[in-house]
Amino acid sequence: MALKKYKPTTPSQRFKLISAFDDITATKPEKSLIAPMKRSGGRNNEGKMTMRYMGGGHKKKYRVIDFKREKEGVPAIVKTVEYDPNRSARIALLFYADGEKRYIIAPNGLQVGQKVVSGKGVAPDVGNSLYLGEIPFGTIIHNIELRPGQGGKMARSAGSFAQLMSREGKFAIIKLPSGETRMILQTCKATIGIVSNIDHGQEVSGKAGRSRWLGRRPRTRGVVMNPVDHPMGGGEGRASGGHPRSRKGLPAKGYKTRAKKKSTNKYIIERKKK
Repeated sequence: MALKKYKPTTPSQRFKLISAFDDITATKPEKSLIAPMKRSGGRNNEGKMTMRYMGGGHKKKYRVIDFKREKEGVPAIVKTVEYDPNRSARIALLFYADGEKRYIIAPNGLQVGQKVVSGKGVAPDVGNSLYLGEIPFGTIIHNIELRPGQGGKMARSAGSFAQLMSREGKFAIIKLPSGETRMILQTCKATIGIVSNIDHGQEVSGKAGRSRWLGRRPRTRGVVMNPVDHPMGGGEGRASGGHPRSRKGLPAKGYKTRAKKKSTNKYIIERKKK
């Protein structure tokens, strides 16, 4: 995975830094694993805008991803590594021994022709899906389930990973990308390795048009609005706007939004670091 830098032949090319897509091995998705995607443009059923700064963008089709990896004991061969417009990570097309095809989130280093498998007693190799009770301590993992059989929910974006620290009773202790340490049942599954496209965070679009292609419209800052429109608006000249907060008045930096009496708080050993 590498980034491609352009010569500054135009203003938009000057700082442009995007993926070279050298890890992609197929340009067209598997037809049996795509579904239509409907866009709302941020409008509700009355046509009224309820979410700002959304709209436009390239037409996309959804790739059906297997987050559960419930085909246990059936080996699969990696056929292709593909681009997915719906997520930052790459996806891999698996051909199972019984003839079924499925997409998974591709871990970094997964190669075409490689064999992957999930279930009990499986080797902790890149791309394999194991139960947390069988993964060695210190192993880098991703696509982690929160409840058994639910499907992976955590560490799914490009370059993200968690680490299995230890086990206590029926729980495994996981250190998450945010720095939070929490307990998850050992009967939950996780996939070995780091999520692919690790350089995604260094990408620079170079021009506003690339954001429009992604369906993002221009965003108006609160400080340039009037006081009637935003808590940070108004003032003579270029006023800083006071305490950073949302349009509804909620503080934007450092304010904890998690419910104090949330039932899953007991599983968190250490909160994420600021």
